[in-house]
Amino acid sequence: MLLLGALLLLLALPSYGQDTMQGPPLPKGACTGWMAGIPGHPGHNGTPGRDGRDGTPGEKGEKGDPGLIGPKGDTGETGITGIEGPRGFPGVPGRKGEPGESAYVYRSAFSVGLESRVTVPNVPIRFTKIFYNQQNHYDGTTGKFLCNIPGLYYFSYHITVYLKDVKVSLYKNDKALLFTHDQFQNQNVDQASGSVLLYLEKGDQVWLQVYEGENHNGVYADNVHDSTFTGFLLYHNIE
Repeated sequence: MLLLGALLLLLALPSYGQDTMQGPPLPKGACTGWMAGIPGHPGHNGTPGRDGRDGTPGEKGEKGDPGLIGPKGDTGETGITGIEGPRGFPGVPGRKGEPGESAYVYRSAFSVGLESRVTVPNVPIRFTKIFYNQQNHYDGTTGKFLCNIPGLYYFSYHITVYLKDVKVSLYKNDKALLFTHDQFQNQNVDQASGSVLLYLEKGDQVWLQVYEGENHNGVYADNVHDSTFTGFLLYHNIE
């Protein structure tokens, strides 16, 4: 410590041969031949200065890791429909389907003829010459057709007229619905016919019958002349 003080003292003295008047002025009130004292302790830190100016931007850093997935946002508004794209290629054919249930076909039909000219007025004409009656809905013993399938039916008859005038009616459940009258003339065989569409319920009966007595019973049939009665279902109405 003493060595450090002596060194500082030598540094404070003026150099040999140098004019002492050329040195710095003496402190006010100092005596001639004064000596500098030992340096004091360092002062307290001053107040921090203002922030400096922003430096030049550095180079772009490397891409960071992806952040966590945020919550799903609200659904946006529907956009405008785009232009229809080109038609795609046909797809692969699908497998063959299972067989469906077959539709049931409702059938009801008959076609019959008169075997002889013997008929009785005011009762159903018994046509016993059977052309078709597979469903047996026509009864040859009564001369009546019995409806087994409700629906729309077509009926027709063609009568050979000979020896007398003919008046024939088509009946439905004891009510005459269709009338046919033909006058016999000049010993010639004539023809009378009629046809009608009828809606029938199950259990309804239809037949032909001569009306107004024997004088109008010229219904005729032989081996070369026929009188026929035909009917069949057009469409059924089963719920």
